[in-house]
Amino acid sequence: MTGFARAIRVVSYGAALALAGSAALAADCRVEPAAAAPVVQVSDGRTLVLADGRTVRLATIEVPAMPPPSVSATEPQAGAARASSAALAGLVTGNTVALAAAGTDRHGRVLARAYVTRNGTWHPVEIDLVAAGQAFVSPYADNQNCASDLIAAERRARVGKVGLWGDPDYSAREADNSAEVLAALGRFAIVEGRVVSVRESGGTIYVNFGRRWSEDFTVTISKRNERSFAEHGVVPKALAGRRVSVRGVIEERGGPWIEAVAPGQIEIADR
Repeated sequence: MTGFARAIRVVSYGAALALAGSAALAADCRVEPAAAAPVVQVSDGRTLVLADGRTVRLATIEVPAMPPPSVSATEPQAGAARASSAALAGLVTGNTVALAAAGTDRHGRVLARAYVTRNGTWHPVEIDLVAAGQAFVSPYADNQNCASDLIAAERRARVGKVGLWGDPDYSAREADNSAEVLAALGRFAIVEGRVVSVRESGGTIYVNFGRRWSEDFTVTISKRNERSFAEHGVVPKALAGRRVSVRGVIEERGGPWIEAVAPGQIEIADR
C-alpha cells in the first residue's frame, strides 16, 4: 500500500497526544502485547527496527511515504515524510516496545501494533500518531486488530482539524469532483460523497457516485466479498442514496476508482 506523498502541517501535536493518552482501549480490543525489545532505529513514519534485529511495520495506519532520492529535501513530499518519521521517533526512541503481531509481509517485516509503557500500562503507539494527525487508519484494519480505538482517535483529530486534517490537501475529497479525486492518482486518499446507484455486473458490484461511469468516481466490490462487507454492517446494495466515506488508493478506470476489498474501506457517513 502506498503512503501519502505530499506535505502535512504539524498542528497542536502536544495537545493531540494528551487527548489520545487519556483514551482507554476500545471494548472490543482484547490484546496481550508480547515480545518486547528496545527500538534502535526509525526508518519512516510506520517502520522501526528493534535491537533483536526485527523490522516492525505498523500495519493499521497509513503515513506519508519516504520520497525517492530524486525528490529534493525541500519539496513538500520530503517534509511530510520527515514529519511522520519524527512523530514516530519521538514516541519510541529510547523506549522498549511490545508487539501484538499479526504476521509478516513479503519483505520479512513483522506486521504488528506497537505499545510503549505509560503509567504502568501498555499504550498503543498508533493511537498517538493518528490523534496527532500524522497518520490515517488503514483501510485494512479491522476489529481483530482493535481498530475501533484508532477510528475514534482519527475522528477526534478530524473534527479538531489536527495535523493533516487542517490541510485541504489531506481532507476528504468530494466524490462529485473527479478532477480533485484524480489529483491523488496512485496515492492513498479518502473520498466522500452520496451514492447515486449500485449495480451488479458479472462478479463485480459497482457503487456509483455519478451517472457517467466513464468519468465519475466509482467503487468496486467483488461479489465474493459481499457477505464479509454485510457482516461488518456495510451492505453494498443498501448504499444507494447514502453518504459514505471511502478510503484506498486512487486508480483510474475511465473515471477515478477505488477497489474496496476490506469492509474498513467504507464508512457510512450519514449514520
